[in-house]
Amino acid sequence: MDPEVASNFLSEQRENAPEDLQPSFLTIEDFWDRKLWHQLTDVLVDFFNSDASAPQRLPLFRHFILSFSEKINQLKFVSLGLLAATQCSNDQERLSFFTDLTAKVNKPASQDAYVYALVAASEVKLRLQDLAGARKDLDTAESILDSFDSVETEVHATFYRTNAGYYQAKAEFGSYYRNALLYLACIDLKSLTLEDAQARAYDLSIAALVSDSIYNFGELLLHPILDSLNNPQYNWLRDLLFAFNRGDLNAYNVLENNISKAPLLDEHKTFLWQKISLSALTEAVFRRPPHDRAMTFQTISQETKVQPHEIEILIMKALSLGLLKGSIDQVAEVARINWVQPKVLDMKQIDNMRLRLKDWDSSVNQLGNWIEGVGKDVWAA
Repeated sequence: MDPEVASNFLSEQRENAPEDLQPSFLTIEDFWDRKLWHQLTDVLVDFFNSDASAPQRLPLFRHFILSFSEKINQLKFVSLGLLAATQCSNDQERLSFFTDLTAKVNKPASQDAYVYALVAASEVKLRLQDLAGARKDLDTAESILDSFDSVETEVHATFYRTNAGYYQAKAEFGSYYRNALLYLACIDLKSLTLEDAQARAYDLSIAALVSDSIYNFGELLLHPILDSLNNPQYNWLRDLLFAFNRGDLNAYNVLENNISKAPLLDEHKTFLWQKISLSALTEAVFRRPPHDRAMTFQTISQETKVQPHEIEILIMKALSLGLLKGSIDQVAEVARINWVQPKVLDMKQIDNMRLRLKDWDSSVNQLGNWIEGVGKDVWAA
């Protein structure tokens, strides 16, 4: 770029800028003159991150930054592009902008920047309802990410957020749940507004409940994002998650009237009953000591409130999902369980575990006393 043209352009932009941002243009021009690309990039990033810079981002990017784009860090170049794109008039213009940006950084040495720009383009395609195009871009991005030994957290976070958005649009709740949790693992939760945190916690909770592949909510129950639902508006949903986790049918019956507040839960009401029944079954098995896990169908029916003629189907479902391991004696109507899937325990379940350990300790002491009493001569020898 011709120095005189650059100087005139920056002078014009400085005059149009808010008074508090005008000194930034003098610094930008100084670093550009001296070809201090690293320092220039940092100043531009700071400038673009200022809300007051919004009207000037696109002109600066198109008429100034593009002229030396190959001389600066490509990931930061894309970051500047993402901020500039917020000023595009609509998503069609934004997609065209990202398409050009993606092509510019698609080089062997800047594949991380390419992924960053490609994911940004796929996010716009999602908003334009081009799900097939978004999926193609996301698959390309994922294959490149898998080949990296390491990459900036910001790139991974953007990928997981957009991938979660795709699965949410497709109503693939299990995949949405996993990608949304991975996104949260890549960011500082303090960077989310309360409204955003509540929205993400709400969507995660709904996905966990209606997914036919998620029967263990441990990771979500332990996640601090769930604290954002600890208020009168969403308390019922938080309580419902914990009720499902401990297979608490009484709590479910109390909270059931709130299900109509969430259309997705209301649509899956029958499935939710089946899911809480499975949770009640695994909880009933978990409460029993390992040597006492041969349960009659009648006992299971009492524990789960499922009709006796449906018990065998319930157990088979639990076995097929990997929630339990064991066998069924159809003639004797007995289920012999030898393993139950581990899960996060609440305080009541931990107390039950404490009591079981106490009983086990007492049994060991009794056995020791019996051995000592029976084998006195042996011990003496």
